[in-house]
Amino acid sequence: MTYTEEWVAARARAAYEGGRASFPVRAGRSALLVIDMQDEFVRPEWSPYWVPAATRMAPRLRRLVRHCRDAGVPVIWTIFDDTHLGLDRPHALRYLPHDDTGWRRPGPADVWAEMGRRDDEVLIRKPSYGAFYDTPLDTILRNLGRDTVIVTGTLTNYCCGTTARQAYERGYRVVFGADVTATDDESRQEPELAVLRKGFALVLTAEEIAARLTPDRTAPAGAPVEARRAG
Repeated sequence: MTYTEEWVAARARAAYEGGRASFPVRAGRSALLVIDMQDEFVRPEWSPYWVPAATRMAPRLRRLVRHCRDAGVPVIWTIFDDTHLGLDRPHALRYLPHDDTGWRRPGPADVWAEMGRRDDEVLIRKPSYGAFYDTPLDTILRNLGRDTVIVTGTLTNYCCGTTARQAYERGYRVVFGADVTATDDESRQEPELAVLRKGFALVLTAEEIAARLTPDRTAPAGAPVEARRAG
């Protein structure tokens, strides 16, 4: 067969626009990651980093959180915070436009109260975009016996997308919430979903995620994570 330019372009386009990863999503093997739904990003008009789309999608994400709790899926929260006097944060951030406002949070970051985080749910304070960077997330997931992560929160194309890529590289199956992630320029949402859809994750709506998360009795909590081949 001759692979023409038109053929390879059409194949790539189909994967970006509608490709679906083929792995199953099992409640007993999954964990829900709620990325950075914190005051400075979600609390209306509170900081220059407010993401209005994240505030709008918060009710939908809260419903998914409740569904995961009911299905026995651990909920793990992260916040982007000032940790270790900033010495564990990549130094290049200070040179980028994202840090050009001079605004500083008045105290330790916290999950937006409207999200309803429970005290018995893990909270990870992370120093950079990805939730695996210099955090115990990988150890926590493996101790829970989870090999599938469901990525939700904000920002789609920064902390959420970076976390999805880091999870993929560590051998996790990644589910990415198409309508329970949000970014500061909504025109950037679908381009990020397209890249993740083609190469890193199973991209699903909250409704689709909930429908697949049926109770799974085959994998008790604490079971070791299976080694995965890159495919």
